[in-house]
Amino acid sequence: MGLRRRAREAALQLLYEIDLCQKESGEVSPESFRTGSIIQGIDEQDPMEADLIQFCEELVRGVPRNVNEIDRLIESHSTHWKISRMALVDRNILRMAVFELLYCADIPASVSINEAIEIGKRFGTEESGAFINGVLDHIAKDIKKR
Repeated sequence: MGLRRRAREAALQLLYEIDLCQKESGEVSPESFRTGSIIQGIDEQDPMEADLIQFCEELVRGVPRNVNEIDRLIESHSTHWKISRMALVDRNILRMAVFELLYCADIPASVSINEAIEIGKRFGTEESGAFINGVLDHIAKDIKKR
């Protein structure tokens, strides 16, 4: 598994907790980024592995900061689905991927979408991958037109 995938999976776990417990991202302590099961054991002296924590933090802080814009975009591209009705896992994977599509210009849209689909297959239901793919494909096309 790649380092960015590990960071995304760790971020998903933290975003899930934030969403479930209705916390603010500021309530997540810096230690949380280093003690999660996926992040545990990294060498912070290795620049590539240190980037893992930084990317995870960027997602966990950035998604809640922009959640209103992200949620509006998701709802407008998911036919007959309100954010509140979506499975917690799917909702947070979508939020993370949309954050990447909007704010991480260094990550190609296809990478963000594929990573979200794979994480959805791992952590979500049998239908998660297809659902996430459909919504993100529509959003990516809309963003590209802007």
